[in-house]
Amino acid sequence: MARLTMRHVPDPILRQQTRRITQIPANLKQYTDDMVETMHAEHGVGLAANQVGGLQKVAVIQLPEWNEPLVLINPEIIRREGEREVEEGCLSIPGYRGTVKRSERVRVRALDLNGKVIRIKADGLLAQALEHETDHLNGVLYIDHLVSRESFWKITYESDPPEPTDDEATAGEPRETEEPQEPQEPRASREESE
Repeated sequence: MARLTMRHVPDPILRQQTRRITQIPANLKQYTDDMVETMHAEHGVGLAANQVGGLQKVAVIQLPEWNEPLVLINPEIIRREGEREVEEGCLSIPGYRGTVKRSERVRVRALDLNGKVIRIKADGLLAQALEHETDHLNGVLYIDHLVSRESFWKITYESDPPEPTDDEATAGEPRETEEPQEPQEPRASREESE
C-alpha cells in the first residue's frame, strides 16, 4: 500500500465532478487500499477519489468502531429523511470546522469492488459520512452547506500557560496594597474530533 497525496482547497480538482465507473479496473482494489491508508494517516473517517487527485466516482469510509472499510463505487443517495445540524470538518480543508445541515437518515446505492450492487440505510455518523463523500464526488464541499458564515471556525488548541513574569511569580506574597482585578473571560477552544 502507498500513501497518496492529499489535495487541499483551493485545488480545482475538488470542485470537479468525478466520472462513473462503467467497468471495474483490475487495479481498483490496490487504489482503494491506498485511499484507506491515506485516510488513516490523515485521521479521517472518509475519503473521496478527487481528494487524492482521482476523477473516478469512488469513496472509502471507515468509522472508528469498524474493523474493515467500506468501499463505494458510483455511490448515489437515493433517499434523504429529516434534517439536523452537525459539526463537520474535511481532510481537504485542514484546520477548520463548521456547522452544517445534514440529513438525519439516508439511503445509498453503490457497487462494491466485485461490481455487486449494495444498498445502505444509515443514520448518525455514517449518514453524515455518506453525504460528505458523495458530495465530494459531485464537486461539493461541506462549506457549501454551512448554517451561516459565523458557523465556520479555525481550530485552536489551548496551549500550556506561559511562564510567569516576575510580578506574577510573587503574586502570592503579601503586598501593602492590593488592587481588585478584573474577572478574566475563560479561553474557549474547539478541538478537532473525528
